[in-house]
Order: sequence, then C-alpha cells, then structure tokens
Amino acid sequence: MTLMASVLAEVPEQLNDLLQRNLAKIETALAEVTLSEALQRQLVRALIGSDYVATQLQAHPEWLQDLLATGDLANDYEEATYAERLTQRLAGVDDEKVLHRELRQFRQREMVRLVWRDLNRLTDMRGTTRELSWFADACIDAALEWLYQQACQRWGTPHSRPDAEGKRHPQRMVVLGMGKLGAHELNLSSDIDLIFSFPANGETDGERKNLDNQDFFIRLGQKLVQALDNQTIDGFVFRVDMRLRPFGSAGPLACSFAAMEGYYQDQGREWERYAMIKARVVAGDKAAGAELISLLRPFVYRKYIDFSAFESLRDMKAMINREVRRKGLTQNVKLGAGGIREVEFIAQAFQLIRGGRDAELQQRELLNILPQLPEKVGMPEDAVKELVDAYTLLRNVEHGIQAIADKQTQELPGDDEGRARLAFAQGEASWDALATALDQHRQSVSRHFADVIAPADEGEEQDDDLRSEWLTLWHGLMDDEDAIGFLQEQGYDQAPEALKALQDLKSLRTVQMLQQVAMERLEAVLPLLLTAAGQVDNAAITLERVLVLVQAVLRRSAYFVLLSENPAALQQLVRLCSASAWFAEQLSKQPVLLDELIDPRTLYAPPNQETLRAELRLQLLRIPEDDIEQLMETLRYFKHAHMLKVAASDITGVLPLMKVSDYLTWLAEVVLEAVLEIAWRNLTEKHGVPQKAPGVPCDPDFVIVGYGKVGGIELSYGSDLDLVFLHDASPNLETDGDRSIGNSVFFNRLGQRIIHILNTFTPSGMLYEVDMRLRPSGNSGLLVSSLKAFDDYQQKDAWTWEHQALVRARVVAGSPALAERFEQLRQSILSAPRDEAKLREDVVEMREKMRQHLGSKATGGTEDRVFHLKQDRGGIVDIEFMVQYLVLRHAQDKPELLRWTDNIRILDSIEAEELLSAEEAELLREAYKAYRAAGHRLSLQNQSGVLGDEEMTEYRRGVAEIWQRVMLD
Repeated sequence: MTLMASVLAEVPEQLNDLLQRNLAKIETALAEVTLSEALQRQLVRALIGSDYVATQLQAHPEWLQDLLATGDLANDYEEATYAERLTQRLAGVDDEKVLHRELRQFRQREMVRLVWRDLNRLTDMRGTTRELSWFADACIDAALEWLYQQACQRWGTPHSRPDAEGKRHPQRMVVLGMGKLGAHELNLSSDIDLIFSFPANGETDGERKNLDNQDFFIRLGQKLVQALDNQTIDGFVFRVDMRLRPFGSAGPLACSFAAMEGYYQDQGREWERYAMIKARVVAGDKAAGAELISLLRPFVYRKYIDFSAFESLRDMKAMINREVRRKGLTQNVKLGAGGIREVEFIAQAFQLIRGGRDAELQQRELLNILPQLPEKVGMPEDAVKELVDAYTLLRNVEHGIQAIADKQTQELPGDDEGRARLAFAQGEASWDALATALDQHRQSVSRHFADVIAPADEGEEQDDDLRSEWLTLWHGLMDDEDAIGFLQEQGYDQAPEALKALQDLKSLRTVQMLQQVAMERLEAVLPLLLTAAGQVDNAAITLERVLVLVQAVLRRSAYFVLLSENPAALQQLVRLCSASAWFAEQLSKQPVLLDELIDPRTLYAPPNQETLRAELRLQLLRIPEDDIEQLMETLRYFKHAHMLKVAASDITGVLPLMKVSDYLTWLAEVVLEAVLEIAWRNLTEKHGVPQKAPGVPCDPDFVIVGYGKVGGIELSYGSDLDLVFLHDASPNLETDGDRSIGNSVFFNRLGQRIIHILNTFTPSGMLYEVDMRLRPSGNSGLLVSSLKAFDDYQQKDAWTWEHQALVRARVVAGSPALAERFEQLRQSILSAPRDEAKLREDVVEMREKMRQHLGSKATGGTEDRVFHLKQDRGGIVDIEFMVQYLVLRHAQDKPELLRWTDNIRILDSIEAEELLSAEEAELLREAYKAYRAAGHRLSLQNQSGVLGDEEMTEYRRGVAEIWQRVMLD
C-alpha cells in the first residue's frame, strides 16, 4: 500500500527512513486493509511513535483489520469491557501455560490499540491512564480467579477459624494495587505495585493435606506473579513489584488483615503512608478489601493536622535527588527536577497533612486533588493550573517515550532521531519546540514544589550560635547563674521563673521517654519558641503558657514540625499567648487548633453569620448523617476554631467589643441551628415526624429561645447558654413513623438530644454549657413546653424577674413561623398593664438579694476591697435591671421598647422615648460597654470579673445615682 503524498509531506525528512522501515514490517497487514487519508495519518503517527506497534502488527497482521473492523481504534472502552473480553478468552482454558499465553496475547493486542489511540490523541492522557488501569485490573482479577480455582482443587478451599457460633467462612485473596495502578494513573509501560492479603488465619479443607491459610495464599500469590510477570515467548503481561508489602522483600508474600493492621500501626513508616494514599482493591474479594482499606485508613490519614508530612516528603525527595545525581537522571521526566514526582509530592503532602480532617482529600487520583487546593489550603488558582498543565504534558511525554519500545523508562532521548520522533508524536514542530515547553513547565513545577516543600537549607536560617546556646541551656550544660544571665540577655524579665519552667519541662518523664524523632522535632522548635517569647513584654509568663502547650503535644510531635515549618504561625502563637492566658489554655486543650494560626488572612478576619452557616453546613455534609460522634467532633472543632479567630481579632484590637459579642453570638446561633437539625433528623428517622394536625406534619414547629447573653447578643468567651425549648404541636397526636410516639414525648426527647449534643464531653471538650432554669417552673418544669403552656405560665404564674428575663429573649433557632408567634406572645406579655409600685418593689427586692448573695464582700481593710463588675452597686446588673424595669413599666404605651433584646439598643429606644435624659442614657451605654470590655479582658486572662475598688469609679458613681433616681426616689 502506498501512502498519499499529502500524508508523507507532513513527515519530517529525518524520520522518513524510520517510517519506511516500520511500513515494511507491516506490509502483510496493510495488504488486507484500505485506509482513508485520516487513518493513514494515524498510521504514520503510530509507526513513527512506536516500534512496538510495528513489531506487533508484523507478528499479528490480522490485528490491524480486526481493530479497524470492530471500531476499537476509534472508540473508548467501558470499565467492564476488558473483563468481559478476557473472561470470554479464558473460557475453557484448563492449562496454566495456556493461561499465560492467552493473557500475554490479549495484552499485546490491547496495547497496540492503546498506544495507537494515545499517540493520535484519540483519547486524552487521563483516558489512556484510566483504560490502562482497567485493563490491568481485568488481567489481575481474571488470572487470580483462574489460579484460585486451581489452587482450591489442589489444596482445598481456605477457611477462617471457627467463629463464636462454630462456623468457618471461606477465604479469598485481596489484591491491593498501589501507586499509579491504585490511582487509575497507569502509564503505557508501567510495572504494577501489588500487595496480597487475606481476611483471617485458618486452614484449607483439603482431602489429603491441609495448608495454613497464609501458606495457601503465599503459593497462590507466587502463581499470580508468575502469570503476570514471567517473560515467555509471548512476552509478559505486567512487570510486578511486591516490595511495598509489609517488611518489603523480607516479609511474607501474603499476610492476614490483622497482621497488616498490626504492622502499619506499630511499624509503618512515613513513606508507607505516602504509598498507601493510592492503595485500591484491584482484584479478589472486593467486599473484604473494602474492610481492609477501612482498617488501614487511620494509618494514612491522621485525625489531627499532620505537618510531619512535609518533613518526610522532603527526606524522600532528597533521597530521590541523590539517586538522580548518582545515576545521571537529570533528563528523567519523572524523577528529575520539575518532574512528575514533584507534582505528586505537592498534592500528596496536603493529603497527608489534612486528609484526616477532610474526607474530600482522601482520593487517589492526583488530578482530582489539585483542583481542591485553592479552597482547601489557599494555593493560588494560577499555580494549580500551571501544575495541571505541566503534569499533563509530562505524562504525555512519558507515554511518548514508553510507546517507542514498550520499555519502563522516563528518560528523554539523547539522539537526534529519538528526539525528532518524540516531538512528532507529541504534535510539536521540532524537538526545540518540545524541549522549550518542557523546560518552562518543569521550571514552573520546581518553583511551586519549593514553595510547598522548601528544602531545609532554604529560607531564613536561624542564628546557629544562638540555637546552640539555647540547646546548651536546655540540656542543663549551663550552671544556673549563667543560664539566668543568658535568659536576661534574651529579654526574660523574670529569668529565674523562666529557667524553672524549662527545667520542669525537661524533667518530665514524658520528655525523658520521647522517641528520637520526637526529641529532634522538639529541639528544632524550642530555640525558635524561646527566642520569640523573649521578645514580648511578659516573657516569663508567656514562656510558661507556651510550655504548657508544648507539654500537651509531646506525644504528637507533628505539631512541633508545624511550628518550625511556619515561622509566622509560631510568632502568632507567642504573641497571642502573651496577650491571653485563655488563648493559651484553649490551644493546650485542643492543639489541633494550631492549624488556624497559619494564615493571618483568616485568623484576623472572622466570617459573618451567613458565611459561618455555609462553612459549617459544608463541613457537616462531608460526614455520614448517622455518625453522631464525628458530627459532634466537627461541631466542636468548628466552634473552637472560630472562637479562637474572634479572640485573636479581639486581642489585637482588630474587632471592637460589640463586634466580638456579635460574632460569638452568631457562632452560637449557627451551631444551635446545626444541632437542632441533627437531633431532629436523628429522631424523625427513628419515630417519624410529629403531627401538627391529623395528616399535617410539623416543619418542625419547634424553636430554641435564647435568654440572657445569647438573647441579648452579648456572648463572651466562657458564656453558657440560657435556653428555653418550645413547640406548637398537638399534645394529643403522635409521630407518623412505624415506631410512633406521642408528640410530647417526641419533643421532650428532642430537647434531651439537643442538650446531649451540646453538653457531652468528647475528646474536643464540650460544645456549650446549657442552663435551662428559665423555662416555666424552672428545674421542676417540663424540659420542652408547648407555646400555649408557656403563654399560660407567663400570664398567670411567672414572677416579675421572669418577665425581666423575657425582655432579653429571642428565638435563636427553629421554625420561622413559630418564632414569629413567639415574638407576638413576648410582646403581649411584656406590654401587659402593671402596677408601677409593685413592679418597682419586685425589681429592687430581687436586685438587693442578688447583691447580698453574689456581690463582693471585703474581708479586711480598704486594700481588700474590690469591685465585682456584674453584681456590685453601680455594676452591670444595675444597668440591666433599670433597663428591664423601664421596658416593663412603659411598653404598654411605648411598643418601640420591645423591638430589641440587647441593652445598648434598648437604651437607645429609652432615650428616644425620653424615659431617660440623653446624658443619663449615654452614661449607662458607656458604662455598660466599659464593664463588658473589662470582662472580656479578664476572661482572656482566665480571671474572674473582679476589679480593684479604685477602678471604674466615675461610671459606678454615675450608674448608682441614676439607679437612686429611677428605682428608689
């Protein structure tokens, strides 16, 4: 067959001889077909790009006609196609040698198709790698199934040991595909990394001789490797690498699930975590394999943010670089600088670091991970696009290199013909054009790799002499006098106390028993922490706070890596611990929150309520709805993380007092909404939905009413939540589920479930402490009341102080329709006519009781006198009681007083209604804000709300005078 002149004209002159040689090889194949101009172009590209295609079509000339007739060259395969075709091919095979031949010839025919399609871009890079992986899965699974049946006939079927009921269960092998096979990223001439396992120990039920299960599966595994890897006259199927199994080449070829779990839990190394990211069940017992993957997931993905991944990946990259230099692999598109491996490391570093907390990062395919990095870790979109483009080109070039002779190589050709054919196969006009594109992409990859996994010797180096002196002090090699002098030189105001804190840490048994790697990490970060702490005003106190955190994470030394890898985060930590004992305590209780220090853009910019709501919903959607424990942990992490951000903004003055309370209140509301949704879903799945009327389901006709600080939008850091639960469903109806219960029982259980989720201590602590004493009849009343019962109680039985509390009540979560009805009821109750004298008497009497029981009590001279911000005369409660009295006294004819629930805006309304003069209202507002600001500051230092008696005197005097005029005169 003669090629068209138009087709030949497109071939570079230096490739004509190569093309003619390969055309001569397939002369017989071409005699049987007629090719269109488009197919001739495809043939030319395939023959120039691949000697392997020419050799196979020479040996099997009928394949070209078959591939064209079936449309296999033009069409994609489905995942099941390979398995179906191979099953048909192996039907009736009863000899192991025939099995080997059929597998190899199947492989050769399919590889011709895959190489042809890849070189002609009839599919994209991901299409090629995906189909290659499906093809490999089919070959492994079909060979395993055939060999397993033969093995069972010879040695008996393996069974587990008897279970509690005396039953033994048949066992099958599980084959894990690692690396590119596991990730559906197999290349054109890749070896395959496999691990063999089986569910449980036991023995076979052979007639003549029983084998231990492990012995059986080792023999089966050996047979499988031979079927795939052995080089015969027909070639091979896949080169098989078994070195990733536990203990590597020294370990057994197959081991049980329990042995696998034990190995990775006790002896698994960092590089094995990296390898396990891509592990996938590719053959054998898929259901049991899913169980194995689940068992191994905690080894791969740590529940905490794991910055040790940077260190281990850097070490791996350094090892690869040494190998590259030793073997001269600088032109290797996989291992060389800016190559495929660096792109993989970038993605997998973040998978290892954050995958334990974000299930979306627990994916195998690299091109599914890279697009997530802008949202997950803040990597710029442009950087991700550059990495994706580079990775795609590098993988295409890798395929072009391997297509030539079906060899496992990633080395760029060094000869002119090799370069020209690779450029032509990649659709480039010349080698120079391809080389330029490769250089640009590899430089881009190297730049981004350095940004993410910077070499240890890059960046700002610490002064070695200073670090050495800190470690000399740490190891006790300075006498106390010299150590104190050194600490004073480094800025420590109370050097003896600082030295003692360090010595106390060093003497801890936990420190003495640290493994070498953990001690190395501790000693890498300690000099940095000690230097930074010496630069703040209260250096010794700050050091004590920071060392409490250090002590808390001694057994989780990855946090030390986080701080040493992120100098800015370390500086933030020291700065914030210096300013706030509360902040330091929160981090010590939950070191996982250290991750929040890394990005100051988010640390000092807490989101608004809608953003909070959307963020929490997204986090909860990633967790199975029935996993209550994990949902509770996620809620706690979310709450603590955002409270930390608010505190950071508060400490540094980014947010004013009123905004701090706004954010903390929004946070509580968003959490309460989520808790109600979880509790409602949990109960309705079990019992069905309660009915408002026969056949009319509630939606949900339930509200959470916030009183006190949450109702008044004035939450602080340690505030509990004063809540009341109300519903508006018929007490005489039931839920509509199979396990129906009365509406009243349902809502009572709903309230209990909400409190359980909020109050329960988990590893991350408590979500919120809840106070339900403001519900009708207090602790002796029902946990959840109907709206009607609440109305009846408020109208007939409530005390004056309960109406005072209602002034600051508002719905914070639940049904909008019921919330509106509650607000109408609230306004009706608060605007009811009252006897002025009786009202004033009740308010004053209650205030005096509170002052006597809760106010400060001086025990000695004037130096012992203090001012209790909340309870003492002229304090916060005086202002609140005056506001509440004025609302209850005048709401009947001044409804504007009922619009707000926070004291500041109620005071604005009181001033507008001329119930207080502008001067009096302003003094109360400013005093209230000053008291609350002082309370915030004390909370951040873990101190009670008490000031010296000489503080806030003008405000106290002014408030007391207004109290006298309004409440007593």
